[in-house]
Amino acid sequence: MNSFSMFFMFVAMTIVFVFARSVSKNPLPVVAFDEKNKDHWRAQAQWTLQSKLSQLQNKNVAKNIILFLGDGMSITTLAATRVYLGRQHGMTGEEIKLSFESFPYTGLAKTYCVDNNVADSACSGTAYLTGVKANSGTVGVTGAVKRGDCESARNSANTVTGLVDWAQRAGKSTGVVTTTRVTHASPAAAYAHSADRTWEGDADLPKRGLQCEDIASQLVQGHVGSHINVIMGGGRRNFLPRHEKDISGKHGSRNDNKNLIREWLLIKESMGVRPKYINSRREFYAKDYSNYDNILGLFSADHLPYNLDASEDDPSLTEMTQKAIEVLSKNTKGYFLFVEGGRIDTAHHETKARKALDETAEFAKAVEAALRLVNLDDTMIVVTSDHSHTMTYSGYSSRGSDILGLVNSKFNASDNLPYSTLSYANGPGYKPHQDFRRHNLMLDDMNDPDYTYPSLVPIPRETHGGEDVAVFATGPWAHLFSGNYEQNFIPHAIAYASCIGTGLTACNL
Repeated sequence: MNSFSMFFMFVAMTIVFVFARSVSKNPLPVVAFDEKNKDHWRAQAQWTLQSKLSQLQNKNVAKNIILFLGDGMSITTLAATRVYLGRQHGMTGEEIKLSFESFPYTGLAKTYCVDNNVADSACSGTAYLTGVKANSGTVGVTGAVKRGDCESARNSANTVTGLVDWAQRAGKSTGVVTTTRVTHASPAAAYAHSADRTWEGDADLPKRGLQCEDIASQLVQGHVGSHINVIMGGGRRNFLPRHEKDISGKHGSRNDNKNLIREWLLIKESMGVRPKYINSRREFYAKDYSNYDNILGLFSADHLPYNLDASEDDPSLTEMTQKAIEVLSKNTKGYFLFVEGGRIDTAHHETKARKALDETAEFAKAVEAALRLVNLDDTMIVVTSDHSHTMTYSGYSSRGSDILGLVNSKFNASDNLPYSTLSYANGPGYKPHQDFRRHNLMLDDMNDPDYTYPSLVPIPRETHGGEDVAVFATGPWAHLFSGNYEQNFIPHAIAYASCIGTGLTACNL
C-alpha cells in the first residue's frame, strides 16, 4: 500500500461509516461525503470515538523499537504538510492524516535546553536519546559541560549514554539512519560525547592542544559507535583524509590522514562479523545483504540532497529505513533503530517552505514503510521532533487553496499588497521594503523549490522555535506517551517498554 492509498483509506473512512449493531446500540446510517451535512461530522466523530473505545492497551515487551525523529517538524509543519499532500492528490488536504497521525497515542514534549529556552538539535538529541537534558550545542554530556569545554566533556562523570548503549547491552542490534551527515547533531547524540556539535571531524577540533575526540572517530572507534550494526546517511568527507577522493571526486576533510571507512571495516572484521560498506543507491540494490549484518552506507560527502533535488543514485529515507529493518531483524533478540528526517530542519533554516513540507511528506512515507514491515504486537514505534521552527500558517484562505501560495480571503493587508499563507518570524527570506512599501509577492516565482518564504526579521539563518513538539506512539506500552512531559522522558518510557537500561522496566516490576 503506498502513501496515497493510506491517506485515501482514512478519507474513505470519513466519507462512509457503517456501524454494526454489535458495536453500537444506535448504528449510524451510511453517510455520503458532504461536509455541509451535519450527519457527516457526527458520523466522523462517532467513528473516532468508537475506535478509541475499542483500543486495548498493549503491555507486551517491546522486542523491537524504532524511534523516528523529524528534525524541526513542528506542529505547524505537520498541518501544512497535510494540505501539501492532499492537493497533490486532488483533495483539499486538511482532512487527511500523515501516516503516524493515526497512531493511537499522542503527547507533547517540552524541548528547552538546560541553558537555553529554545533548543538546538544537540541538546534535544541528548534528551530524547539518553534521558538527560544538556546545554545547547553539546552532545552526550550533562549540563555540567558548557559548549566548547573539551576538558569537562572528557570527564566520564559528565558523559551519558542512552538507548543505543542500553539496547546493545541487552544483546539487541542497533541502527542509525539519517538524511543528514551521520555525524550531525541528532545522530551524534546516539553514540558520541562532545562539548561541541560542530566537532564532526578532526579538522573541526580546536587547535589548543586539548585531546578532544571528533564525532566521526567516536562512531568508528567508540565503545557505543563501533557496535552499531547499521549506519546510513551522508557525511563521507569526515571519514576520509584530505588527500583521498570519494566516489564523487570530492576530497575528504580529515587532517590525521586516517581513512575511517577502512578502519570501520577492519574493526568489524576483528569482531568476527561480515561488514559491508556502500556509497551509492546503485550499490544499495546491487548486493545481496543476506550474509551481512553490519552495514555502513555513506551516500554523500555532505548531507543527502533534498528529495526535490535527488538523483536516481540517491537513496530515499524510505529505502534506507526498509534496508535497515531488513538487516536488523536478523537478531532474534530484537533491535533499536533511530531514523531521522533531518532535512526538514535545514529547509526551514533556509525558509524554503516547499522543501520543508516535501521532506516531511517523505518522512511520513518512511514511517508508513516501517509499519508494513513490523509486527506491532512486539514492536514499538515512536515518532517525534526535536524542536519546532518559526514558520506560521495563517490568513483565512478558502479550503483547497495552495498552501504554498498567497492568501485569498477578504481579510486583505492594510497596504493592499498580497501576503503568503506560510511565513517565518525570522530568516533569509526577509523582503526589503521598496519606496516605503512592502515587497510585492506577486513579482516572485513561488513555484521555485528554492523560493525563500517571507520572514519578518532579516537574519542569515532562520531560528528554531521554543514551543512543545508532538509525540506519536504505537505498539507495546505506547499509552505511556500520553500527556505533557519533559523531552528527556521519552527514552525512559522506551526503555521501560523494551526492558533495557538500568531504570524501572516492565520486566523488573
